[in-house]
Amino acid sequence: MLTTPVGAPARWVSGVCQGTLGELFQGPLRPGGDADIAIVSFPVDRHSWVYFSPDAGPGDEPPDAPPHVPPDTPPLGAKAATAARLFLEHFGRTLPPGRWSSHSDLHVGVGMASSTADIVATLRCLFRLFSLPYDTGAVLRVLSAIERADSVFLDEFALYLSGRHRVVRRLGTGIGFHTAFVMEPGTVDTAAVTPVLRRHYRRCATEYERCLTDLLKGFASGDPAAVARATTFSSVLSQEVLPKHTFETVLAHREEFGADGVFVAHTGSLVGYLFSGRPAPSLKGELSAFFRSLGHQCSFAQGGYA
Repeated sequence: MLTTPVGAPARWVSGVCQGTLGELFQGPLRPGGDADIAIVSFPVDRHSWVYFSPDAGPGDEPPDAPPHVPPDTPPLGAKAATAARLFLEHFGRTLPPGRWSSHSDLHVGVGMASSTADIVATLRCLFRLFSLPYDTGAVLRVLSAIERADSVFLDEFALYLSGRHRVVRRLGTGIGFHTAFVMEPGTVDTAAVTPVLRRHYRRCATEYERCLTDLLKGFASGDPAAVARATTFSSVLSQEVLPKHTFETVLAHREEFGADGVFVAHTGSLVGYLFSGRPAPSLKGELSAFFRSLGHQCSFAQGGYA
C-alpha cells in the first residue's frame, strides 16, 4: 500500500521525455508497395516532465521539479490523460488517489513533438509508479491509439513510420549537433497538411530516395557532415511544399557561419543551423544578430546524442 507518514513530504514519481527540433529527414517510404511518411526525428535537450504522487495534498510540489515550475502547474493534458487511461487498461492497474503535475520546455505546434513527449513522459511516470519495466511495445500501442507520433520514445535516432508507428531502422547514438534556431510565427496542423505532403512526395520521389540513401550512409559511417548535407537536402525539398519565410536567407548564409547544414521542422515552424562542433561565444553573437535582423530571437540547443 502506498502511504506516507503524517508530516512527511509527499512521495513523487516522475517521467521525463525529450522533444525534437523537427526532423533530420521527412519524406516518402514504400514498405510493401504502400507509400508512407517516414521521419528521422531530431531529438533535442529540451523536455516534458510528468509527476504523480499517490500521497500529495494541496501545496505539495515535486521536490525535483525544475525551479521555474510555478506552484499551480497544470495536470495532464487531454492526450496525456488518454494515454494514462489506456496504460491502466492495458496493464489492468488502478491508479491510487493522488495528484498529477506537469511541465514542459516544448512549444506546441511548432515541430518539437510536444504532445508525443507529454504522452511518453506520462507513460514513463506510470511504469515507475507501478515498478514495471519500460515496454516499448506498450508505448507504441498507446501512441497508435492517439496520434501520429515522433520516435521520442526511443533513446536513439531511428527511421520511423509516423503513421504506422513502426520503427524501420534504428540508427544509434553516434551523431550529435549543436544548433542555432528560430521559431517563425504560426503553427502547423500536421493532419491537415498530410494530403499535400503525399502529393509532393509522389512528385519528388526520386530526390527523396537519394536524400534518404545519403542520410542512412552518413549514420552508418558516423559522419555528421554527411548527415548534415542530407538534412539540408531534405529541408530544401520541404521548402517546395511547406515554405519557411526565412529559409532561403538562412540557407544562403550557411557557409558564412561555418554551419554543417540547415534543418527545419518539416511540419512546423523551426529553422536553424547544424554545427558538428560547439559554436564559439563570438559566433553565437553573430548568429544572434543575424537572426534578429530577420525579426527573430535565436535559441541554442544541443541535438542528437554524441
